[in-house]
Amino acid sequence: MIGANSLYLTVNLGRANVCGRCQLFSARRMPCCKLDFGSRSGRQRKLASRKGPIDFVHRMGCFRDPTTGDGQRMEIESVQGGEDMWASSAQAKFPDHLVVMVNGIVGSAEDWRYAAEQFVKKFSDQVIVHRSECNSSRLTFDGVDLMGERLAEEVLSVIRRRPGVRKISFVAHSLGGLIARYAVGKLYVPVSNKEALVVAGNHSSEEYSSSSTQCLERHQEGRLAGLEPMNFITVATPHLGSKGHKQLPFLCGLPFLERRASEAAHWIVGRTGKHLFLTDGDDGKQPLLLRMVKDCDDIKFISALRSFKRRVVYANANFDHMVGWRTSSIRRQSELPKQHLLANDEKYPHIVHIEREISANTNRASRVDSQAVDMEEEMIRGLNQVQWERVDVSFLKSRQRYIAHSTIQVKTYWINSDGKDVIFHMIDNFFL
Repeated sequence: MIGANSLYLTVNLGRANVCGRCQLFSARRMPCCKLDFGSRSGRQRKLASRKGPIDFVHRMGCFRDPTTGDGQRMEIESVQGGEDMWASSAQAKFPDHLVVMVNGIVGSAEDWRYAAEQFVKKFSDQVIVHRSECNSSRLTFDGVDLMGERLAEEVLSVIRRRPGVRKISFVAHSLGGLIARYAVGKLYVPVSNKEALVVAGNHSSEEYSSSSTQCLERHQEGRLAGLEPMNFITVATPHLGSKGHKQLPFLCGLPFLERRASEAAHWIVGRTGKHLFLTDGDDGKQPLLLRMVKDCDDIKFISALRSFKRRVVYANANFDHMVGWRTSSIRRQSELPKQHLLANDEKYPHIVHIEREISANTNRASRVDSQAVDMEEEMIRGLNQVQWERVDVSFLKSRQRYIAHSTIQVKTYWINSDGKDVIFHMIDNFFL
């Protein structure tokens, strides 16, 4: 009996440095036909050379993206719920930093392929990248809470499979940023007093005071499923939802259309629509996005965000028709950079403004204390309890500007390649 995930055929292309593996049958694409001559575990493991022609062929499973081709080899393991990728090196120890990449609405793990390859290429044996696929396609209509639960379970399964990992980071696009925020809240565990005493007991009396301070800091930071949180990065994420105020740009800010979109969203994208438009206040509870800007009794959303060494939002300043500039950068209209302050960076031509906060800005709320606090304002105040780096992106001079929402992620290299400098900026500033 033949039964497993996929059948592979090795193809000799007649060139010294070019080798490909063509996937004939995929369990994901042809669930009725599962053939495999691999391991009993059912996991697909393949070594892929970094050579190949163009991205759309690469997405068919035969070749690799030429922009990452330098002869470096990667090991890719497809498992239920996603795909793990890391540099293949017999001399290197297994990476201890897990990077979880999360797709947006109606997306898949394939959306982060280019970025994942660049991360592994840059950091070699330092990171293992997991591209999540537990919330793909129509599953993204199930609501932020259910998707967050699934992502948390998937991350736990990865950690169990990779016991050597010690650190964790999240990189998420669009709706995936909200899913990741929910998931880290579920994964967050503060360091208990018992653990603090054990750590302190392992030090001499002279070191006790210092260790106690460190224990307190650890208690405040906490851990995510036992791992040290490092980077929390979102790209074009509607942190403030999509309700009104031009937060859904393709509606052109017309009140009639924004009102109708709010009323009809759940018919199109299910429970996710209710969450994005803040119309899910059932059973006397606040809308989910409002609850996610504070610590609740069962889920510590803000404590989880605070535990990361850094939090970064990448936001399209223009031409993003799906997610507005304010909601993706967690700002009020008056706080958006003026146009004359936007300037291209020579190294990163589409990065036009960077705002780095030394500490959580408590003065932001005081600017509008005299105004009525609506739901958007409440979310801004809640999220600004922690420090955020804001990176503004503009594809104004790019031919790919009208698809900025996908270009900022480099969703498909051959049509979104102008966004690669955003990925490089992300990598160059990544905390290891």
